[in-house]
Amino acid sequence: MTVKRYDAVVVGGGGAGLRTAIEIARDPSLKVAVVSKVYPTRSHTGAAQGGMNAALGNVVPDDSPEAHAYDTIKGSDFLADQDAVFFMTENAPEIIYELDRWGVPFSRLEDGRIAQRPFGGASFPRTVYAADKTGHVLLHTLFEQALSKDNIDFYNEFFLLDLIHDGERVKGVSIYDIKNGEVLTLQTKAVVLATGGFARIYWFRSTNAIGNTGDGQAVALRNGIPLKDIEFIQFHPTGLAKTGILLSEACRGEGGYLVNRLGERFMKRYAPEKMELAPRDMVSRAIEYEIMEGRGVGEGARAYIYLDLRHLGEEKIRERLPQVRQLAIDFEGVDPVKDLVPIRPTAHYCMGGVHVTDYRTSETPMRGLYAIGECACVSVHGANRLGGNSLIELLVFGKFGGMAVREFVKNSDYAEISEGEAKSGEEFIERLFKREGKENLAQVRAQMGEITWAKMGIFRDEKSLKEAYEDLSELLERWENIPVVDKTRVFNTNLIELLELRNMLELARAVAWGALHRKESRGGHSREDYPDRDDENFLKHSLVYYDNGSLKIEYIPVRITKYQPAERKY
Repeated sequence: MTVKRYDAVVVGGGGAGLRTAIEIARDPSLKVAVVSKVYPTRSHTGAAQGGMNAALGNVVPDDSPEAHAYDTIKGSDFLADQDAVFFMTENAPEIIYELDRWGVPFSRLEDGRIAQRPFGGASFPRTVYAADKTGHVLLHTLFEQALSKDNIDFYNEFFLLDLIHDGERVKGVSIYDIKNGEVLTLQTKAVVLATGGFARIYWFRSTNAIGNTGDGQAVALRNGIPLKDIEFIQFHPTGLAKTGILLSEACRGEGGYLVNRLGERFMKRYAPEKMELAPRDMVSRAIEYEIMEGRGVGEGARAYIYLDLRHLGEEKIRERLPQVRQLAIDFEGVDPVKDLVPIRPTAHYCMGGVHVTDYRTSETPMRGLYAIGECACVSVHGANRLGGNSLIELLVFGKFGGMAVREFVKNSDYAEISEGEAKSGEEFIERLFKREGKENLAQVRAQMGEITWAKMGIFRDEKSLKEAYEDLSELLERWENIPVVDKTRVFNTNLIELLELRNMLELARAVAWGALHRKESRGGHSREDYPDRDDENFLKHSLVYYDNGSLKIEYIPVRITKYQPAERKY
């Protein structure tokens, strides 16, 4: 049993975790730990392609933080908390200039200013970018900044097992060393959950890295912390047809077309003004409608439509979309310079997450517990996130959340951890190694993927959601009978996959539960039996939580400060 002590522990080594840790560590007297189940530069932030939003006004001077806020609120289908949105958009420009000073190699205009491109749902071209590798360069720059801090210790390839707390405040975390099979306890005054999203619950069709299994959200849920708006999942319109791998919204931002098998730019039927640059939820549904009505290519789960970039020309594609081109060549065998690219919507982003009670600090209902990035729900995305808002969210709230954590730990003491609490993680792992059962991990995980896509995907209804909840509950029971086949302690991926599967199953069931109770269609949540938005009954955030082992749901108001809900047209 090993116990180490830190002022703050950040769980997650991606953009959200790194930006938060950098800010806490500005006080050299504080000791900070960053716990990451992968090496930080392999975090999913690196997969973000298209860019991040900030009203710099470099292309169109009329752009403003207020315009950015309105676009975000409208894009959210009016479920975002408007004060939090304004906080994000007002702080976004300085965040970008700070990154510029840190060395992020942004693409440039001819006069040397940071370039900006159009993105879906935006009234101005405000997405700053580095070709189509924005997340990659951002992640590496943040990691460099974090490495420069002598008071940050990295626990790379460590898995979060549990929170240690007394019901009111955090005491520490239990983590598993993947490299050698040891369990460590980190005693701390504050824990920051920054573990990313969980769209991997859609196992067979997701843009997410294989490790995006919602570890932070699942641990929070099991420890009594509500998950807010968990039913809202974003399906990205342009996933490669065979794999679901992401082709950035930058494809459409740079002028790409979506065409059906008849060669029609069909978005004119669904969003005549914005066309391909309508919000993602609308574009994804439009693609599915085209396929359902027979204007796609192929049939059933393998059907698709096309992304057409050919008119952009080779020079522009090489300059602005080099990674997109390579992905199309590698995974579809087509070259966007001369070929149509087969695409279909794919699970991409989770609008819901750990309930944040104060956007200025990123606090949760438990004292000393914070949540940042896709792991959290502030809420600035509401029912649908605009492309380019995820990276800027984790940067803004990472900075200000880090400031809040820094002040909190400077004025707080450690809570004592008992010997039993320190041993609990080790005992849990030992029980898993001794478990006997005949269930197969891969089969249970595959069934989860089939259930989530078929019964709680882009289109939902009462029957499918009830079935999904019941089926996932059964899979959770079966999880208890999945043995750890590999008994070794060094890089036991069998054990890690088992732990990740539990997290995904619990979160998938929570999504089904939240979606079942939201009897309306809003943003990424589309109910075929309730096709209209219902502001009278559901202009509110859902909170899903455990009560004596059963899922419960409550609702809290959306904070509306300036813009009254209106019909969302593009």
